Amino acid sequence: MIMNRITYRSVGDERIAGTWRPIFIRNGDTYFLTDLFIFADGQIDCWGWTDLDGLREQLASGRIATGAEAGAQAAADHLAMWHFADPQRWLSAENLLGEVADQIDELNGRPDSTGRCLQALDRFLASRSEDDREALRAAYLRMPVTVRRYALGDMDAKDRPLRVLCTPIGERTTYGEIVTGDLHAEAHEYFAARDRWAGTQADRHPGEREDPTVMLHTIHLEPAEVLGVECLRNEYPAPITMGGHTYPTAVHAFWALSTSDENVRAAVRDEPSFVRAERIAGTGTATPGWARLWATAMHRVLRLKFEQHPEFADVLAATGDGRLDYSESGRWGGWTGRLLELVRSEVAARRAGF
Repeated sequence: MIMNRITYRSVGDERIAGTWRPIFIRNGDTYFLTDLFIFADGQIDCWGWTDLDGLREQLASGRIATGAEAGAQAAADHLAMWHFADPQRWLSAENLLGEVADQIDELNGRPDSTGRCLQALDRFLASRSEDDREALRAAYLRMPVTVRRYALGDMDAKDRPLRVLCTPIGERTTYGEIVTGDLHAEAHEYFAARDRWAGTQADRHPGEREDPTVMLHTIHLEPAEVLGVECLRNEYPAPITMGGHTYPTAVHAFWALSTSDENVRAAVRDEPSFVRAERIAGTGTATPGWARLWATAMHRVLRLKFEQHPEFADVLAATGDGRLDYSESGRWGGWTGRLLELVRSEVAARRAGF
């Protein structure tokens, strides 16, 4: 779970989203408590760059560890040094690898191992075929053990209905429970009741979201081969015609609106880099009242973007009512996601004839 642990690194004009988590690095006889940085492109930084395969090797060698033996010396740079007296390891190397892989998926807006298991669950509940049960079991077992109990979001039942349902009658679940026909029936009723409850929430109060948060943290400078949520980013290539002129991205169009100098606007329009476009706009005379107008200006630009690119509007609409988490420095950190949600609502209203 990434929660609020969001960072990034820059590669040229591209900002690559990342997160971090605590880990031990063994240097000599001392275990140093430090941070493992994980990025959307699969790169991992922990006193040196590596990837998932490299992390696996370092865990196997003991250089990176999730804990230590009793009596081992530990340290946190510039903070403290101590010895482990009664260590309790919460995470195995295998589960750490699984959780890191999930975090890379999450940073890219892809379903992680839990999401893929729930997709397999939906397929099985629809078909009830043994092939789909086997696919569900495989997806369940691919989840790190440490996250399985949270898969259903039910801290009373935890993952028991899921592990029962994915286990054939007569076999044992991962907890050693022998599955019977009655247990299968109970599990099916659990999911049927869950669906009935979800149906009663159709008239839920405004602000209660049903769909998952969509993370828009990775900058995209080239069109994607398969269109996904990356097209919702402001710097994604999306020509926008406004005032008789065409701008290469929403960023260009926005910064063109920020200045009343026509020559500067033309320079913004012709500049390939969205970063330099912002800098160029700053050299011109600001649009009068810009401090009060910038949010409206971005709303206008986003409306034009999704009106002129229906395929992007399809992607936006497909996010349902999930929060759009847009990572950006300064004021855009919160505002862009909210403006995208407003435009999404307008798209839905227009398509519904509202």
